[in-house]
Amino acid sequence: MEYFRNPTLGNFDVYFQDDGSRQERYAPYSANSGFYFIRSNERSKILFRSMMYSGDIIIACRSHQQVLIALLEEYNSLFGLTVKVLSREEDDFPGGYHYHMRKDIVKKMVNGEIKPYIFHMSWTLNKVNKLEYMKQMGMWFVKEQCIGKQVDEIFAGEVDTTDNTETCCSAEPIIQCFYRDKPSVVPCRDAPAKDSNGQSFW
Repeated sequence: MEYFRNPTLGNFDVYFQDDGSRQERYAPYSANSGFYFIRSNERSKILFRSMMYSGDIIIACRSHQQVLIALLEEYNSLFGLTVKVLSREEDDFPGGYHYHMRKDIVKKMVNGEIKPYIFHMSWTLNKVNKLEYMKQMGMWFVKEQCIGKQVDEIFAGEVDTTDNTETCCSAEPIIQCFYRDKPSVVPCRDAPAKDSNGQSFW
């Protein structure tokens, strides 16, 4: 990505979005483990080899994020792994924290005042809600007939299935309202509220 060629960022081994949460179990980095950038080198290979061997700990604490952050801290100390967590106060890499807690940043996204490199829908209960929120935000481009389907289901009987972009991908965002109290790229005032006493985003 062009962003990581920016010399002011430094040459870190790993880059993470700030999760936004300040729970003690995510200290000291509060790194979000859903979307991140890793440079392939000996330090990062050791990190993820150890992560693969930590299945028992992940099951015990029910959080791969918690285990990964603990390993980041340990391997920074032991092996000099360099870690960069992008500030939650910046708007280049927003996520669920911003969607649910920073309506000011989301409104700037909706108005086109800021153009993030990526948006990660973290802090969201399940895949159903993630899809709903992405559609409301005009960030969804996969056609309905392809969602959750295997290739052979989509192209029943067709010989060449290598180019499925036209069948599955929309050139324009697929926008749909679900909840009036969640951020949306268009007004969703007539939709029900997701949260009790939820006020309209618009």
